[in-house]
Amino acid sequence: MATEIKRLIQVRTDKGARFKRDGYGKKRQLSDSWRKPRGQHNKQREQKKAKGALPKPGFGSPVAVRGMHPSGYFEVLVTSLKELEGLDPKTQAVRIGATVGMRKRVAIQDQAITSGLGVLNAKVVKTKAKKPAKAKPKTEEGEEKAEKKATVKKAKAPAKKAAAKPKAEKAEPKAEKKAPAKKAAAKPKAEKKAPAKKAAAKPKAEKAEPKAEKKAPAKKTAAAKAPKKGVKKNE
Repeated sequence: MATEIKRLIQVRTDKGARFKRDGYGKKRQLSDSWRKPRGQHNKQREQKKAKGALPKPGFGSPVAVRGMHPSGYFEVLVTSLKELEGLDPKTQAVRIGATVGMRKRVAIQDQAITSGLGVLNAKVVKTKAKKPAKAKPKTEEGEEKAEKKATVKKAKAPAKKAAAKPKAEKAEPKAEKKAPAKKAAAKPKAEKKAPAKKAAAKPKAEKAEPKAEKKAPAKKTAAAKAPKKGVKKNE
């Protein structure tokens, strides 16, 4: 895009004049396309503030870019492959019609790209990947092989269950051997420790008794002597 065209497009956008008919937001049946207000008491016709501007000289865009797309190309509506002929890729761009089907749209897009034309409303077409079909036995030999495989699988299934049972039977005798070994080792240890504690406890009690007997008579002699001294003093 030339620099002069860019400048003129910027001038057009800076004006930003968009004229909408009066009352388009009040009723659904009214579009925003411009209609001149003709009512006797219409506020837009009287140019009241915030009621919308009226089209006047000075709002127009520069002649060089009038009707031009913001991308810098003039739009050309296309609905078939024949309409692509004779278009200039330097100044024109293609817009595909809304009524064109997807199959035809893909052909128009491919033809426009090869000829160097730009597409303003191009679409990306997604293709679904087909799933691979499962192979089925078509002949009698294939059916026989499939039946043999099914019988082999059934024969292997009970063989695995039978192999699992002897493992459980072997595990039981191991638990029986461990139980009596623990009981035999616990009994002799308890018998040896019990008599050693009782023999050591008895001689200590016997030695403590004669000490108490020696102290008792010593206290009685001291108490008996005390009243005799007091009696002598009173006399």
